[in-house]
Amino acid sequence: MLRPPLRDHIRQTVLDGLIHGRWKPGDRIIERRVAAELGVSQAPVREALRELEALRLIESAPNKGARVRGLTRSDLREVYEVRAGLEETAVRLGRPRVGVLRTHLGRLRDAAAGGSLDDQVRHLVAFHREIVKASGNEVLLSVWESLGIEVWSHLSIRLFRMNLHENVGRHEPLVEAFERDDPEVGVLLREHVLGYAPLDPGGR
Repeated sequence: MLRPPLRDHIRQTVLDGLIHGRWKPGDRIIERRVAAELGVSQAPVREALRELEALRLIESAPNKGARVRGLTRSDLREVYEVRAGLEETAVRLGRPRVGVLRTHLGRLRDAAAGGSLDDQVRHLVAFHREIVKASGNEVLLSVWESLGIEVWSHLSIRLFRMNLHENVGRHEPLVEAFERDDPEVGVLLREHVLGYAPLDPGGR
């Protein structure tokens, strides 16, 4: 049985390639080449690719191997719609520690000031993970994690938007709402998350 650290390392290597443009939509990801680069057999690479297929980041066909999917605005919007519902539910179940949110917000501000997209996404995801964890519901957290929030955040910024400094300003009202225990904070959070979803060509 494959040890999780190795599987996770291979999966992250492929994700990094997708995020930073090594593989673009339509490109083949050749198992044996990735395996040779990482010094592993093809079997764990194949397993990692299956996980990414479940995230709808790649697609495979018999005798054709794996290719990067041509991601659309609709793909991204569907992910954000599910995520928005999960985070709104999390707020109904428990409230996050405001001090921790402010810490992540400060780090997000520093990342934006430094122009680091990688750091910004990492702290952005940590901010929202704190909200979901505060629900105390492990199933909810597991489903949220399974959406691949970090990679979709990278792809939505890289493919369709986003000003680095814009993210900081959009999170401050959330922290303030949690501070005053606003009864509408769940709705505010849902609309906040949906605000990242790119519109369909039809304006949806």
